[in-house]
Amino acid sequence: MGYITYFQVARSRDIIRSPYNARQDSYADRVVRGKILDKEGNVLAQTNVSEDGTETREYPYGNMFAHVVGYSVQGKSGLESVENFELLTSNAFFLEKIKNEFQDKKNMGDSVVTTLNLELQEAAYDALGNYKGAVVVMEPSTGKILAMVSKPDFDPNTVAENWDFLNTDQDSVLLNRATQGQYAPGSTFKVVTALEYMRENPDYENYGYNCTGAIEKDGVTIRCYNGHVHGQVGFQDSLAYSCNTSFSNIGLSLDIKNFRETSKELLFNSKLPSVLPYSKSSFSLEPGAGSADKMMTAMGQGKTQVSPYHMALITSAIANGGTLMKPYLVDSVTNYTGAVIDKNKPEKYKSLMTSEDAAKLKQYMSAVVDYGTASVLSGQSYTAAGKTGTAEYSSDKEKDHSWFIGMTNVDNPELVISVIIESSDGTAKAVDVAKQVFDAYYY
Repeated sequence: MGYITYFQVARSRDIIRSPYNARQDSYADRVVRGKILDKEGNVLAQTNVSEDGTETREYPYGNMFAHVVGYSVQGKSGLESVENFELLTSNAFFLEKIKNEFQDKKNMGDSVVTTLNLELQEAAYDALGNYKGAVVVMEPSTGKILAMVSKPDFDPNTVAENWDFLNTDQDSVLLNRATQGQYAPGSTFKVVTALEYMRENPDYENYGYNCTGAIEKDGVTIRCYNGHVHGQVGFQDSLAYSCNTSFSNIGLSLDIKNFRETSKELLFNSKLPSVLPYSKSSFSLEPGAGSADKMMTAMGQGKTQVSPYHMALITSAIANGGTLMKPYLVDSVTNYTGAVIDKNKPEKYKSLMTSEDAAKLKQYMSAVVDYGTASVLSGQSYTAAGKTGTAEYSSDKEKDHSWFIGMTNVDNPELVISVIIESSDGTAKAVDVAKQVFDAYYY
């Protein structure tokens, strides 16, 4: 009896609303599936009803929102799955519902108003072009997800007829690379290594290292990108120039147990706050690891794996004074006439670091833009800070992944972005994709 009471009072709503509850679809017998809208009211998904009553789900922007909005045939994905209960619930005026009942008509389902920004989504989609990869844009002060793009993509309007191909495609087109992709973070991970070094060494600003273009330890040699020689570098310069040898040197000095704890605090090997399916990021450096593993991990190679979404969360915490706001994709639920039924509000998820540490990392990431590897973002009408990255995944140097994490309006950050381009062939750079997104917002 106690369990039944607990289930009815505490758990029944969660079970009913769960996207895994197949009985929700029975509501479609009485309700026309509601709309999914962007933050400005642009229709991202809607149900068209023909004269004979046939219902067709339409996605006006086709491939652009494919992974985040999802599809509603052959099962469901994206917001179509997460918000299934709301879309099949009608909060139309009760007299209208009574009238429809007598006339044997369906009621109109509620609308889901997302946090997505059509302009930013389009800019990210266009900037990524024909490359495989992903882009995530967030508002760090609230946790709102403003854009989420994954490529290769698909047309949700034709999922039913193309289902066999989509399920067997070697490019894993249905995979949302933004949340489910697993990649070596490359030099974007140096912000994590930098945080650990700062925690272990209160005098970190006195750090100095002479980069000769290579470092050798126990028979293993690590080189800076393209064999570049950076000379004498301090802590900030090491991040600004993305000096592999300096960060390898830093990695050799770190306490692995503490490093693991810091990575856990930054949500590695942990659950991520996400309503969409995601892959856990992994940090696998173990006590007793050899010099090679220490150096490789510190510079973002090794066995570390992370998603673009996770890197966006870390960057958001840095931008927001160390506090990660709970990320969310749904701003409100309204009835079909626009009356608000439910509205989400920003809430704190977790403090990932102190405000002092966040301020220092933000300063160092500003140097990356001011005179370092992301200088393409300097001199704009907006200020920016960030970290570039190149992740090697094969012996073929022409197939490195290109990364960028960053923020705009550094003193009071407005946007945070995480970009990865797979197999960037040495010409496509993630920082250029970020710039196109930032430009679309500010110009």
